Amino acid sequence: MRAVIAESYERIHRSNLLMMGILPLQFLDGETPDTLGLSGREEFSVEGVENGEAHEVTVRADDKEFRARVRLDTPRERDYMRHGGILPYVLRRLLAD
Repeated sequence: MRAVIAESYERIHRSNLLMMGILPLQFLDGETPDTLGLSGREEFSVEGVENGEAHEVTVRADDKEFRARVRLDTPRERDYMRHGGILPYVLRRLLAD
């Protein structure tokens, strides 16, 4: 799984990420890379995605651990993410017809 974590998103940027199958994550209120002591050089892992149904996940960055909000805001966005983005979603729908 690929993911991006940010302090906030413009709607179109968040939407573009999920259309490409990249999970948009957002720091919780009051948290930033600075407050969490992150440099960006850490190796990140994400746990608890639950096939796109989770609203928060656990992020591990080397020895640090924190929660992040999953920014899949509609049921349709969750469907796209479950399929790996909009292209695989559309292709699977076409093949099913």
